Amino acid sequence: MKKLKMHSPNLTDENIAKIRDLFPGCVTEAEGENGKLHLAVDFDQLKQELSDHIVEGPQERYHLNWPGKSEALLTANVPIAKTLRPCREESVDFDTTRNLFIEGDNLEALKLLRETYLGKVKMIYIDPPYNTGNDFVYEDDFSEDNQNYLLKSNSQDIEGNKLVANTSSNGRFHSDWLSFLYPRIRRSIDLLRPDGALLISIDDKELKNLKGVCDELFGQENFVCSLIWKSRQIIDSRNKTNSSTDHEYILIYARSIEQFSLRGKEIDATKYSNPDSDPRGPWMSNSILGLASASQRPNLHFPITDPVTGREFMCPPDSGWRYSKTPMAEKIADERIIFPKKDDGRPREKKFRSELKNNFTGFSSVLGEEVGYTLNGSRELRDLLGGKYFDFPKPTILLKKLIEQVAFEPNDIVMDFFAGSGTTAHSVLNISKNDGVNRQFITVQLPEETDEKSDAYSAGYPNIAEITKERIRRAGRKTLEGECHENWNKDVGFRVLKIDTSNMADVYYTPGAVDQKDLLASVENIKPGRDNPEDLLFQVLLDWGVDLTLPIEKRDIQGKSVFFVNEESYDLIACFDKDVTEELVKELASHQPMRVVFRDNGFVSDAVKINAEQIFRQLSPATDVKSI
Repeated sequence: MKKLKMHSPNLTDENIAKIRDLFPGCVTEAEGENGKLHLAVDFDQLKQELSDHIVEGPQERYHLNWPGKSEALLTANVPIAKTLRPCREESVDFDTTRNLFIEGDNLEALKLLRETYLGKVKMIYIDPPYNTGNDFVYEDDFSEDNQNYLLKSNSQDIEGNKLVANTSSNGRFHSDWLSFLYPRIRRSIDLLRPDGALLISIDDKELKNLKGVCDELFGQENFVCSLIWKSRQIIDSRNKTNSSTDHEYILIYARSIEQFSLRGKEIDATKYSNPDSDPRGPWMSNSILGLASASQRPNLHFPITDPVTGREFMCPPDSGWRYSKTPMAEKIADERIIFPKKDDGRPREKKFRSELKNNFTGFSSVLGEEVGYTLNGSRELRDLLGGKYFDFPKPTILLKKLIEQVAFEPNDIVMDFFAGSGTTAHSVLNISKNDGVNRQFITVQLPEETDEKSDAYSAGYPNIAEITKERIRRAGRKTLEGECHENWNKDVGFRVLKIDTSNMADVYYTPGAVDQKDLLASVENIKPGRDNPEDLLFQVLLDWGVDLTLPIEKRDIQGKSVFFVNEESYDLIACFDKDVTEELVKELASHQPMRVVFRDNGFVSDAVKINAEQIFRQLSPATDVKSI
């Protein structure tokens, strides 16, 4: 039951509503003095609607704009001083896996991963909020200058990444949704390989706006196609318009359309045969009828003659031949046209398998029932976790179909920064098990709290990220059951890395702001309580752009803990202990690593610190030596 307003009516709102009824294109979203969005009248457009001549006004141009777009661009570009902290106890096969689970704000994750994965990801799939009025968007508060934000983000905790409901009560503003998604798509493009692609699930409500954003960020020429997925099997009769929207879309944008191609549908070899022993090999027959009527394409409407029997065949008036006279005559002379034995038959064309570029043909933009429905996704998640803990998950068979079209080569990286229930990671494991192509996944999920009254909360899942991680754990164990492809590496693990404030003290970022009286207190660059060696290692890996999934070995050398990243010669050797001696430096230099890092105040003396670089110049001149 709705409550009485108990206040006088807002006449301005009523007038705007009347104008919207008459001229819907003249009412838009605007930002008020308080920074909040509201509906407003576009008076320039209204003048034009009420005039029979061109009304002078702002210069017209084709573009997508909304209140907050400038702030969204700033949000995409402003730096952050954060890190990824490893969490071994929540990981699976931490030391050997090549997969990542990142817990935290996905925009921050994209920024943190940029140095490491720039131009390395083959496929990014996301299923963002659809702006239905029941979902959430992140409140990105970056509207300040870079330096202030850098300092703020260096000390701000998870409470800074607020969630706000974009509900019906505030109009489900398109601007809020666009400002939320724009910087995330912008930063994700950096990670794509030249032959990579971004795939985004969406419904009708924001399809136009999403395509506008992607056209602007990718360029219209890099639009591949829009897949149509029948997401619902049962028709919904509750809609007041008596229409049942049973489909969703998956937009595909290539990083570079010149270098990207979907794999296509695998050709059924059983459809090819060679009944007439044609020396060109097995063939199948195709129709040579087109779609153009006689009035549309008269040059495609003509009789063709069987050179053996002399019989003539004419195409139907509503669908001409696929080829004009000259190409058709060439195909007849080359014995590529098959003429029927009966007068009422139709000529067809031989298509030889040997002439195909590969074993794949075009991939339809309409996805059939073989990719499942939302119902299938709900059932498989319920069967895996034992309860209904997540609404409307995508089915793994849908994601497997997409992955096999884009990420079909060994070591391809598949990323999902709206991980949700973990369908993408689950699908990567499934398809790799079946086809033996060893892919990697990177998933990102915010620890968005579950409702305390929900089944998920009662089952011990205080936030969405916990559901995601447990789903991937169980999916991994289940994937190992039964027969596996002999080439599959059986990597069902994942490293859990959590976004947190930097391990480094403020003085590390603003050394010029330290007063002389604070110098003694500022000798230590690392925050109190944040000197865990593995935490420091991962911040170094991020800063240096080293692969976060490389194997890591910890050794005790001369009484100090030393990390060796990858195999000899190592990508990185790190020692964050104090009292490092010249003997230890020489032993590490003997391995000739690509990079080495020490704690800035970790040497036994200033002389050893100065000599360390000289030692590496002599024993391993190619090593990049740094300190934190």
